[in-house]
Amino acid sequence: MAKEEKKAPKLRFNGYTNDWEQVKLEKLATFSKGKGYSKLDLKRKGYPIFLYGQMYTDYRYKIVETSTYASLKEDAVVSNGNEIVIPSSGETSVDIARASWIAQKGIILGSDLNIIRPTSSVHPLFLALSLSNNQVKYNLAKVAQGNSIVHLYNNNLKKVNIYFPNIVEQNKIGNILNSISNCINLHERKCEELTLIKKALLQKLFPKKDEFEPEVRYKNFSDAWEQRKLGEVLSYEQPGPYIVNSDNYDNKFNVPVLTAGKSFILGFTNEVKGIKKASESDPVIIFDDFTTGSHYVDFPFKVKSSALKILSKTNEKIDTKFIYEVLSRINYVPQSHERHWISQFSKFNVMIPTSQEQEKVGNFLKQLDHLIALHQRKLEKLKQLKKFLLQNMFI
Repeated sequence: MAKEEKKAPKLRFNGYTNDWEQVKLEKLATFSKGKGYSKLDLKRKGYPIFLYGQMYTDYRYKIVETSTYASLKEDAVVSNGNEIVIPSSGETSVDIARASWIAQKGIILGSDLNIIRPTSSVHPLFLALSLSNNQVKYNLAKVAQGNSIVHLYNNNLKKVNIYFPNIVEQNKIGNILNSISNCINLHERKCEELTLIKKALLQKLFPKKDEFEPEVRYKNFSDAWEQRKLGEVLSYEQPGPYIVNSDNYDNKFNVPVLTAGKSFILGFTNEVKGIKKASESDPVIIFDDFTTGSHYVDFPFKVKSSALKILSKTNEKIDTKFIYEVLSRINYVPQSHERHWISQFSKFNVMIPTSQEQEKVGNFLKQLDHLIALHQRKLEKLKQLKKFLLQNMFI
């Protein structure tokens, strides 16, 4: 028997059971192209303009504003607020298979944009989401043409099959995904703002070069900071006993495997031997001896690489979080593939206040990091939710 064609998505709102309708895109829309504009036409002021490159650098399903402007030419194509745009050229067929709804009137639509204006039976946001995900995205990628530069033409778009429910269900799907996207944008901005705030505070909470006290201090602290070498306040441990044996990671396991690179947590292992027992009361710093990247760690872990050094405070008068921020502020770019802790970093001079002031500064920065991490976790959960919905609410 032939396999029955799928006529509804896996996940639907209560009360909606009818099969989705399948038609070719040409039955649902009219087609045209943007024209007459490229990056060379951009100005500081003028009419808002949307160029195809923005779909690669700052891709969004719904466009309500732009940060680019140009002069209005006589033959310019200007949005009415219901256009779907798809890039007509790109590097790969997968990249080119994406669509955005221009939801604002008066935006100039530049060259290299395919423009789709749907009929009243299809909501623009639903159509943009449909064209950018699952089977329809795959169908778009299949009709794209070219090798080094891939092209997508309106004649190709017209023949693509689209699956859609009634307009009410379309609106519900579009609204929930738009709300989640807005929440994601909010948390992204919050993370960016908090990161900038921390960066600005670090400039004021630590002394500038050749100075002996910071610009901003807690009340009742006035003593000059003391110059010490990093090797006097941090001792190192080789990572050998804590290196993971297998990279068969699984999120069901409990022990994180760390690297000092940007990825930080590579995965989770079920190995129970050779765990470094870091904690909130006894934190450590992991330091990549080759790249000089580092992370503050206050939980038990294993490591992936023998290139790491595990750094701990040498005495109780040192606050690990404080000294981690001092370490992170060192402006040093490795020039060769060699180990750097003993040869370079342990010899660097740093400024250290009293243990009480270290603790004050360290605790404040720890709380700020926790707040940033909270927003990042929420952001990641929202992205996972959005991905799940996109995979299951469309055919």
